[in-house]
This record gives sequence, structure tokens and C-alpha cells, in this order.
Amino acid sequence: MILFLAARPVTAPPVRPPARPPRRAPRPRRSRRGPLVPYRRIFAVPGTRAFTAANLLARLPMGMLSISAVLMIAGSRGSYALAGAVTATGLAATALAGPWTARLIDRHGQARIAVPATVLAVLGSVGLLLCVRHDAPAWTLFACYAATATTPNTGGMSRARWAHLLRGDPAALHTANSFEQAADELCFMLGPVLATLLCTALFPEAGTAVAAALLLAGVLLFAAQRRTEPPVPPPREDRARPRPPLRLPGLPPLLATFLCTGAIFGSLEVVTVAFADRHGVRSAAGAMLALQAAGSCAAGLLYGLLPPAGRTARRFLLCVAAMAALMLLPLLAASTGSVVALAAALLPAGMATAPTMVTGMGLVQSRVPVGQLNEGMTLAVTALLGGIAAGTAAGGWAVDHLPDSPPAAYTVPACAAGLALVTTFLAARARR
Repeated sequence: MILFLAARPVTAPPVRPPARPPRRAPRPRRSRRGPLVPYRRIFAVPGTRAFTAANLLARLPMGMLSISAVLMIAGSRGSYALAGAVTATGLAATALAGPWTARLIDRHGQARIAVPATVLAVLGSVGLLLCVRHDAPAWTLFACYAATATTPNTGGMSRARWAHLLRGDPAALHTANSFEQAADELCFMLGPVLATLLCTALFPEAGTAVAAALLLAGVLLFAAQRRTEPPVPPPREDRARPRPPLRLPGLPPLLATFLCTGAIFGSLEVVTVAFADRHGVRSAAGAMLALQAAGSCAAGLLYGLLPPAGRTARRFLLCVAAMAALMLLPLLAASTGSVVALAAALLPAGMATAPTMVTGMGLVQSRVPVGQLNEGMTLAVTALLGGIAAGTAAGGWAVDHLPDSPPAAYTVPACAAGLALVTTFLAARARR
């Protein structure tokens, strides 16, 4: 037995090959369209492309109706004062009727309310066109343009659909709100240019006619997209009456900031037109203002690519602070007396506007119940409209009365931005 064991070959234990270092996982190749992934992600949701295209068609007239009415009335009656009074009356009527229309939309649904409200607004625009065409009394112009106040807040309805479809996904909703703000800026950049072209190249009533047709077609197509429409809350008799949005905590200071932001827009427009007119290049005023809108549009799209970091209220304060700082650039450029320098300053001056509006609308969505979302966002738009009216009046007064004006009148939008910052800062301290 011993000899047998000795005769057996002794086999060494198998030698294991040295362990190879773990191979690094291959890095995913970056797609050339990688930066656009957040936008591709939200538009991959079924139905979003259809309602967005229809809403853009309905939203474009928002930048056309006012200037079309001014050009039409001033061209036929020879009075810019009458044209301005008529459009101011329509703006005041919109501020009163807008929240009421939005409340009905929240209670009864977008398609059920938006379509008849749009039909009434279109009839008002057509009536205004006919009154101007047939030289009707001046009071009929005020009555017809006031009827356009029932125009629904198409941007608010689109944001409400995004909030419904992307609920529970704050990053995607941030991207969607950024896109909506960029779309607003794009419409208000292209709308006046298209209206001016139609009224001057064809006939004075062409801008109003085309804007009314686009509004009606866009709202009809938008309302037809029923699968993405937010559901209407079921009626409950035992449910307590909801608190008005103006009494919700945190919303009134936010609306005050929107009011100051609107004053920036209104004063900047009238002061820029006066500056260009003083230098003999009034026709370039539209292009100069378009640069400000272009800067805001580009910043809004880029802002949507960034993931939201930190608390929304803190981001809103930082955005308002950036807007206040950048609004000093037109004041400094105007002091040089150079139109080119002012145009170059307006582009970066608008870059904080869209991020401010995106974050502010996000705060509105977070502070308003789902069943009152349209009403809350319409209140924000109403505050903007009120600020635009006040800013326009303040900017016009500054152009006529301040020494060394219109360059000195650029203190009005700068002060409005500073007031927005102070309001936001005090509101943040109060909530803390």
C-alpha cells in the first residue's frame, strides 16, 4: 500500500491564472443631440406635440392683436391717442375678465369654456375691424375691443396640461415650463413683426383679421386634443368652497413681483422706442426690442436643460437678483448715446427674464391647488399686464419730463427690477 501510494504521481494543485483587473465599462457614446434629451423626453409623452403645435398657433396672435389695433386705428383715424386709449381699455377689461374666464375653465374644462370664450373674443375683433372700416363712432371701438377680453389664457392652459401629464416628475415639469416661457417670448417677438408687415404691406385691417383667424383656428385645434386635457374635479356638495387664490399663503407677494416684472417690460418698450426715435432710427426700435426677447427666449431654452437644484423659492430669488443686475446694462449703454451699444446691451439684459418667469410660474403651480391652476396662472398674467400698463405710463412720463431723456428714462426699468428684487427678498424672509 505504501509502495502504491509512493508510485502515484504527485500532481500539483492547478495554478490559477492571475486575476485580470476588472475591465472598465465602456462609456456610453454621447449622442450629438444629447443636450436636447430633456426636451425629447417631455415630447415623447403621447399627445404633447399635437396640443403644443395647436397652442403655439393660438398664442401667436397674443403678440399681434394690440399692435394691429394701434396701426389700424391710427392709420384710419389719424390719432395715436385714440388708438392708445382703445388698447388700454382692452387691457383693463382683460385684467378683469381673465381670472373669471380661467375660473370657469378650472370648473368646467378647457374645451367647454375656451371655445365659446374665443368665439366671443373673435367677434369683438371682427366688430372692431368693421367699425374702423366703416367709420363708426369712436365709442364703438372701445366696446368692440373690450369684448376681446374673454380671450382665454392659452399659455396657462398649456402649462396646466403639462402639470397634469408630468405630475410627480419635477425635472420634466421644469423643462416643460422653460419651453412654455421660451414659446411666449418667441410669439411676442414674431407677433409684432408679422402684424406690422401685414398692416403696412397689405391694408391696415390685415393684421387684426389674420390674428383673429389664427386665434380661432388654434383654440379649436387645441380644444380638440381631449386626451391630454386635465380632468375636471367632480362636483361635491359637501366640499367646502375653495379659498380664493389671492388669499392663499405666499401668492400675493409672488403676484407683486410679477407686477414689478411687467413694469420692466412696459417701460423698457416705450423708452426704447423713444430712444430710437430721438436718434432718427425709429424703424429699428422693433429690431432692438426683438434682441431683448431673443435673449430671453434663448435663456429660457437653456434653463430648461439644467436640472432644478435647490429650493424653488431660493432659485427664484437668485433669478430676480440676476434680472435686476442685468437691467442696469441698458441704462449704462443708453448713457453713451449709441444705438449700437444699446442694442448690444438689450440682448443680455433679457437673459434673466425667462428663468425668472419659469421659476415664478413653478412657484404658482406649487402654491395653488390643482383645481385652481388656470385661475392662479391667469392671476400671474393679469399682474404682468397691470405692470406693463403701469410701466408704459411711467416710462412715457420719464421720457417727457426727466432731464437728459430718453437715456435717463432707462432708470424706470432699472428701478422696477430693483423693486422686484426687494419684494422677493422681503417675501422670502417673511416665509422663513
